[in-house]
Amino acid sequence: MRIRLRRVPLRRAPVLWAVALLTVLAFSISRLSASVHIFFRHAGIALTQPQIAAAHHDKNSVQHVPKIIHHIFHNWREPGNDALPPHWAETRKHCMELNPDFEFKLWTDNNSREFIETEYAWFLRTYDGYRYPVQRVDALKYFLMLHYGGIYLDLDNTCKVSLKPLLYYPAWVTDGARGALSNNILAARPHHPFWQLVTVSLARYDWKWPLPYVSVMYASGQWFLTAIWEQYHALLPRPAPGAGQNQNQNQDPAQPQPHEHRLYRVLMDGRPGADEWVFFGWDGSGGTWNNWDNRLFWSIGQYPLLYLAGLLGVTVLLAWLVVRCVRRYQNGYSLLPSARPASDAA
Repeated sequence: MRIRLRRVPLRRAPVLWAVALLTVLAFSISRLSASVHIFFRHAGIALTQPQIAAAHHDKNSVQHVPKIIHHIFHNWREPGNDALPPHWAETRKHCMELNPDFEFKLWTDNNSREFIETEYAWFLRTYDGYRYPVQRVDALKYFLMLHYGGIYLDLDNTCKVSLKPLLYYPAWVTDGARGALSNNILAARPHHPFWQLVTVSLARYDWKWPLPYVSVMYASGQWFLTAIWEQYHALLPRPAPGAGQNQNQNQDPAQPQPHEHRLYRVLMDGRPGADEWVFFGWDGSGGTWNNWDNRLFWSIGQYPLLYLAGLLGVTVLLAWLVVRCVRRYQNGYSLLPSARPASDAA
């Protein structure tokens, strides 16, 4: 009997899908792993709110931040209706009463776009092209800090006392002490170089990720802001070893120094036992931008190592399947029976 070899056919569709998925996973992991540091220790000077309140009694402090408070309300459910919901209107009114000598600005869909078009026309295409409306809100926050300065507050963040003690730091963000920095409360003097770096980086980070949460957070939201925060501090000149140690070892970190280039992180850790929130509160609302995968990423934040192990396991499994299929294609043969010649018959 003659033996003929037949190559085992490769099932192309499953392999192609596996290769495509593996490529996407590998790219996403490499892209995000390059920024994994944003979820851990942050650069800058950490200040508790009680520290800031106590430092305000120093008469030699210089005010950097103008007395402006910004709020943003883009009504995605009823476009064109710029009336604040009653609970947010009351929150804003209370903040006005506590800060009577501040200028308050409310930014709606229309005047927000007009501001970008008039002052930063080069960004308008990116602004209009954002897939999710909350990305326009995030970007607007940063341009307001750059252009006007002042304090930005999400509408679900309340004022508990006067915000004047917070005006003496050239630029600051809030830090919940868990993961990335927050962009719900911001402040700066106008045209601060940090906000210049933030705004010019927005277009470069405008990736359309498959998951909505990642697109929002890493293209314009908290992950993006934290990544630029770390980049900014990496660019700052490093002081000479030992320089100023003797003079500043007893210096209160809440007292701004004239030659200090680092920015400030106002701590807002909500866990039991953390420092008191002197200036701000939270009314429990918000989350208007939440998408289907927000809960998934919330659980990832609670159990990061478990999810990381699962992701690596899926990646390894896909790679193994692809390699196995290719090897079978290259080396796999089967025996095909062939009729014996008539002359060989018994």
